[in-house]
Amino acid sequence: MRFFALIVISAAVPASAVDFVREVRPIFEKHCYECHGSKKQKNDYRLDIRSVALTGGDEHAPNIIPGKSAQSPLFHFISGGDEKTTMPPKEKLSGAEIDLLKRWIDEGAVWPEGVDVAEVENRLDWWSFKPFTKITSPASIDDFIRAKLTEHGFKPAPEADARTLIRRLFFDLTGLPPSPEEVKRYEALPYEKLVDDLLASPRYGERWARHWLDLVHYGETHGYDKDKPRLNAWPYRDYVIRALNNDKPYARFIEEQIAGDALYPGTTDGITALGFISAGPWDLIGHAEVPETKLDGKIARHLDRDDMVQNTLGTFCSLTVGCAQCHNHKFDPVTQEDYYSLQAVFAAIDRTEVNYYPDDDSMRRFMDLDRRRQKVVADIKALEEPLKQKAGEAYTALSKRIDGAADKASSANPNAKPDFGYHSAIVKEQNTVKWVQVDLGSSTNIQRVVLKPCYDDFGGIGAGFGFPIRFKVEASDDPEFKTGVTLIWRKHDATFMNDFKNPGLAPFETGTAEDDGAKGRYVRVTAVKLAERKDDYIFALSEMEVYAEKNGPNLAAGKQVTALDSIEAAPRWRKANLTDGIAPEARTQEDKQRLIRERDVLMLSQADTATRHQLQELRTQRAAIDSEIAKLPKPGKVYAGAIHTGTGAFRGTGNEGGKPRVIQVLKRGDIKQPAKEVGPQSITALSGAFHDAYQMAGEGESARRAALAAWISSNNNVLTWRSIVNRVWQHHFGRGLVDTANDFGRMGGSPSHPELLDWLAVIFRDDFGGSLKKLHKLIVMSATYRQSSDKSEPSDAGNVFLSHQNRRKLDAESIRDSILAVSGKLDLTMGGPSFQDFVIEKPQHSPHYEYQLHDPEDPKSWRRSIYRFIVRSQQQPFMTVLDCADPSMRVEKRNESLSPLQALAMMNNGLTVAMAKHFAARVTQEGQGLEAQTRRAFELALSRRPTTEEFAPLLEYATREGLENTCRVILNLNEFSFVD
Repeated sequence: MRFFALIVISAAVPASAVDFVREVRPIFEKHCYECHGSKKQKNDYRLDIRSVALTGGDEHAPNIIPGKSAQSPLFHFISGGDEKTTMPPKEKLSGAEIDLLKRWIDEGAVWPEGVDVAEVENRLDWWSFKPFTKITSPASIDDFIRAKLTEHGFKPAPEADARTLIRRLFFDLTGLPPSPEEVKRYEALPYEKLVDDLLASPRYGERWARHWLDLVHYGETHGYDKDKPRLNAWPYRDYVIRALNNDKPYARFIEEQIAGDALYPGTTDGITALGFISAGPWDLIGHAEVPETKLDGKIARHLDRDDMVQNTLGTFCSLTVGCAQCHNHKFDPVTQEDYYSLQAVFAAIDRTEVNYYPDDDSMRRFMDLDRRRQKVVADIKALEEPLKQKAGEAYTALSKRIDGAADKASSANPNAKPDFGYHSAIVKEQNTVKWVQVDLGSSTNIQRVVLKPCYDDFGGIGAGFGFPIRFKVEASDDPEFKTGVTLIWRKHDATFMNDFKNPGLAPFETGTAEDDGAKGRYVRVTAVKLAERKDDYIFALSEMEVYAEKNGPNLAAGKQVTALDSIEAAPRWRKANLTDGIAPEARTQEDKQRLIRERDVLMLSQADTATRHQLQELRTQRAAIDSEIAKLPKPGKVYAGAIHTGTGAFRGTGNEGGKPRVIQVLKRGDIKQPAKEVGPQSITALSGAFHDAYQMAGEGESARRAALAAWISSNNNVLTWRSIVNRVWQHHFGRGLVDTANDFGRMGGSPSHPELLDWLAVIFRDDFGGSLKKLHKLIVMSATYRQSSDKSEPSDAGNVFLSHQNRRKLDAESIRDSILAVSGKLDLTMGGPSFQDFVIEKPQHSPHYEYQLHDPEDPKSWRRSIYRFIVRSQQQPFMTVLDCADPSMRVEKRNESLSPLQALAMMNNGLTVAMAKHFAARVTQEGQGLEAQTRRAFELALSRRPTTEEFAPLLEYATREGLENTCRVILNLNEFSFVD
């Protein structure tokens, strides 16, 4: 009995608690640390740090639930309870080890403090996230640079000669070469005068806008598969040029581009600046052809918001956030939730076209009138809705008849005469290209083109018979439309980039702005998607009208018509019918108006006398407001980030009042695995470090962007101010103080002169008020900037410490503009739609941008390169060879390569050949005799006189090969393409 009692007593004693250090940690060390330790943290989870182990676990967090092993994901993984995820993947735990970990969790997962074998890395412990270094004593750029040179045993180079400085400064600040006369003038003036004059020049904004547009990956086509043109991207480019020339404070420059509509309402810049949000590529198929309810549509819109987020944080803060789509950032203090909260900032907007007025007064006037109109319309609706309800089914029936009236032909044949119109040959493929054109007899200005549809009962089609589904209207002086083609651009997006709804018998009108200068002898309509007939496809029009002014005569009346092909079955179908002045009458529009009047009478019959009088007064007010709006200048359009109101697949959020889309954290970045819903926010850890909270003022969509703009532009956001001064420094010296200008995170570089970087940032922010021109002047006035590029003194390999100035190759735009400038053909016209140095072929699906078909003698292409139409998929070959930026990528620093291909391009490109001829013609007028003309060409190209040794062989070559060939050689001298 005594023995039995001992057994019973022994069994009642509980087993000792599992000891973490002695029993649990060895299991983790043996089996888990390889993937979840200090060297690797799969799924952002580690088991060597208590805080992460007990709270982390990516989408399964927390992986360990103290006291509940059955509910702990970690136990499911190690015990085989999860078929998809078994841990460890290589060597399974023994049964005893599994039981031990189960006991440990059930006992409360006791993990004593102070026993971790590693520490959580403080990701805020990095130079770019820390407050600015305080400089207590007065300093200058040269003080910082020379202190570092002395520290490393180097000496500064002497100052460059006057001519070198003048040429360097001209290219740095304007992107253009100085003329010999300008060199002579400024050699006699103080250097500061030159600096001030160049900063005041409108050429400054054009030069530095190019750097900015590289950075934000601005382009004028969508990219992706179809790469359709964006005809209204250019107002954003003009905004950037204007903002830089006006020296807009940098904080406002930021705010306008993210939320100008909210923070600066009633201003032209507040709208056009929003082109920043839409600057990057856009998946037309994923948006316009696939609804966002479908998986591919969701992916397209996710990638669209990702581009907006990365462009914003990368441009203004030099911070990479993209990898946080799938997991917490591996190096920087950006969580996955932070990333999706940033997506939520842009959740309501799309890339779309927005109206704007050309001046602030008109913008403010329109906004005032629009607010009043909205109020009147709301009041009208409040009075009409009860009346519509009282009118009942009769009102509903009339509404349905009205909706269908414009889409159906009248029962009577609307053709007054048997001359129906022009009819193409019949084809079996809908995407067959057809064209018809009118010869106006002479080249003339073109403001308006009207196309009138046909009527034919064949196949039960009736009104709009043969009217093309996709088409474009162009003008040219070339009957073959190979050169000098001008797009008649109004409504081009609706007719060429989207399917155009059958207009019935309503005339279609397109045109240009009065100041576009659209001109041509021939007007052509090219159909790229034909109308269905009966198991086949055609292109038909009853009439084409062309007008040089709003109320002028029809210039096409009775003129000759040619076409790719035509059915000639007089009198009904023949080419001549297109300009005979005969078109079917649009009786359906009359029917529609009659039905609208009938419906209105029915509704008003339900109202008492007071309500009828009130409605009449409100309608009078609405008409008066509409009349005032009509008096404003014609609004322009800018391709911008804004609320889109559409139909079909690309509806946007406008139909729901701009309500932001729901944004959820995506497990591993997978659209098919949405998890926690998040709201708009900045980067939480940085908000704490900067003492700068993300604060929304209001509930509207724009309040989200306004809060982010305020957070980025805040004086406390040290990333913003360090980023911009580093970018400016980079473009003056060829290398930034931080060499990774787009990445100030832990995977980026550290500053070569950290105190100088902070000093510049504080001076720029506080003393200069964000004035970029003052920052430029501070830099270019320094002795460091004015150093010679002579490398006779010892220096570090990359010239990081700036013992001399860097000799740099000119960018592609500066080379092209210089060729035009010295040839006397550079057109300095500013602003407006971009010139196209290509011809578009096969536009019906994916346009082919054919640069080799462009005529370099076309004067429209002699403008500065900043105004060149930028294509993403097929970049300009000559510019690409010269290291032009890829517009599909955010480019903070261009390559500077040297290759035989560049030499071949400079010698044989059509622009160089054509301009060499004009260059020779210019110097022929400016110099007497071959010697003087050759000398003048050298001086124009290189801004200096040739030495005897240089000039003798050049003159001998000119005597033998002619002046034109000599000018071509001069344009190919190394010195022409480099700046010292």
